[in-house]
Amino acid sequence: MSITSLNQILDLAIKQKTKKLAIAASAEIHVLQAVKEAVKKQIIEPVFIGDEPLTRKIAASIDFNIEGFVIIDEKDVSLAVIKAVKLVKEGKADFLMKGMVSTAPLLKAVLNKEEGLRKRDTLSHFALIETSYYHKLLGITDAGMNINPGIKEKVSIIENAAEVFHSLGEKQPKVAVIGPVEVVNPKIQSTTDAVELLEMYKRNQIKSCIVDGPLAIDNAVSNEAANLKGIKSEVAGDADILLAPDINSGNILYKTMIFLSNASSAAIILGAQVPIVLTSRADSKQNKLYSIALAAII
Repeated sequence: MSITSLNQILDLAIKQKTKKLAIAASAEIHVLQAVKEAVKKQIIEPVFIGDEPLTRKIAASIDFNIEGFVIIDEKDVSLAVIKAVKLVKEGKADFLMKGMVSTAPLLKAVLNKEEGLRKRDTLSHFALIETSYYHKLLGITDAGMNINPGIKEKVSIIENAAEVFHSLGEKQPKVAVIGPVEVVNPKIQSTTDAVELLEMYKRNQIKSCIVDGPLAIDNAVSNEAANLKGIKSEVAGDADILLAPDINSGNILYKTMIFLSNASSAAIILGAQVPIVLTSRADSKQNKLYSIALAAII
C-alpha cells in the first residue's frame, strides 16, 4: 500500500472531487468544527439537516460562514436522520455524518430495509491508526459497535475493514484475529473463533484478505515477538487489521493507542452503502478531519 500516513489520506481527499456530506441533526458544535475544517480544504460540500436557527447560531460562534450551503430545517432529530439518509439514497449526498443525535436512531434509519442504506446486516466501527510505534497504518475493529460479535458478524467486520484497504490500494490486507494467546484454548472464545475464521479463510469463504489467528497482540505487530515464539505466518509482525474479540477489548485497544501512544486516527462506521462519520467529542480536531477525509475517499 503506497499510503503510509493519514496526511496522505488527507491530501488524496483534497485532490479528488469535492463530495457532498449530509449532516444529520447538524446543530452540534464539535461536528461543525470538523466540518468547517473539511470545507476549508474543499474536501466536502456540507448539507445541514437539523434545527436551522441553532445550526446557524453555533456556526457563527465558531466563525463558520455557512451561507450558500443547503440547510434543511428539521427540529425533530429522528426526522432529520431519515431526511439525511434519504438524501444519500437519492444521490443528493455522497455520505453521512452523525450530529446531535444518539447513534440508535441513525443506525435504525440506515438499516431500514426499504428506505435505508443497507448493504450488509452488520455495521462495524473501524479506526485507521497512525503511530510512531508501528511501521505502517493499522486498522482496529470493532471498537464501537458490536458488543460481542459471533462468527457471522466477525466475517462481516473483516469484510468491512478489508474494503477500506482495498480503496487505499492494498488488495490483500493482512488480518490478525486477536486473542490473549496464540494457541487454541477451548475455554477462551476468542481463540476458538479465530480457528473457525481461519478455516473459513482457507476454504475461500473469506476473500480479498489474508487471515490468521489466534495471534496475541505482540505476535500480530512485532516480528521479534513472533520469531521468539516460532510463529510462521504471513500476518504475524505485519498485520494491517487487528480484529478484536469484542467491544471491550477493541475499545480499550483503540483508546489506549490514541491517549497513551500519541497516535492519530480516522474512525468511521462501515457496512452500509456509504461510510458514516461518527466522531467523539474527545477526538482531536485533526482526527475528526482525518475521519471525514477517509470517508470521503472510500
